Amino acid sequence: MGQARWVVVVPVKRLRAAKSRLRGALPGVPHEELALALAADTVGAALACPAVAEVLVVTADPQVAAAVGAAGARVVPDRPDSGLNAALRHGVDVAVTDRDDPVGGGCGTWVAALTADLPALRPAELAAALHAVGTGPAGVRRFVSDAPGTGTTLLAAPPGVPLDPRFGVDSAAAHLTSGAVPLPGGWPSLRRDVDTAADLADAARLGLGPATGALTGVVPAGPGRPG
Repeated sequence: MGQARWVVVVPVKRLRAAKSRLRGALPGVPHEELALALAADTVGAALACPAVAEVLVVTADPQVAAAVGAAGARVVPDRPDSGLNAALRHGVDVAVTDRDDPVGGGCGTWVAALTADLPALRPAELAAALHAVGTGPAGVRRFVSDAPGTGTTLLAAPPGVPLDPRFGVDSAAAHLTSGAVPLPGGWPSLRRDVDTAADLADAARLGLGPATGALTGVVPAGPGRPG
């Protein structure tokens, strides 16, 4: 990958509609607060990743926009407002066409899509996955499946290759069918997305980020998280 650094695009739904299967997972904690914490910890880890030049969050939720903007992410309004894949395509369009993009220019833009529900994400694991894409076969989209193997947590494309996101039910199979190639690395924190209370418990065992850790009462920043 050389000196190339990545734009990571993170789509975040309106909090009232996000992570519906997690509703009630933390008694006494408003659902919107938990959804926001998941997104904040995901974005925070991506911002701390040395391979990432910019984190671009696509959202129509003002509370999300304020929180991630204050953390250092760039916020793009979700003008399509038609689901995660439309939001990702819009974010990628902004990333590759904006003349102020620090990664673009003549070298092209390395772009990755990251789901917003990775509260245990380690920056070093994200960096390792992006490095694997950058040093792999030229012109190939790569993806990281979730812990069960059916979903997708990361989809990455080198310059000049359309990201072509296929997030949704059975997205790992959809991305594979579309020509993307799975990355084989272990990366447990990158694969541990959170859709259910059991997923959240698994993420807590890995070590949660500060926002989600504060809500759950689990000590945040588990071993190795800062890296």
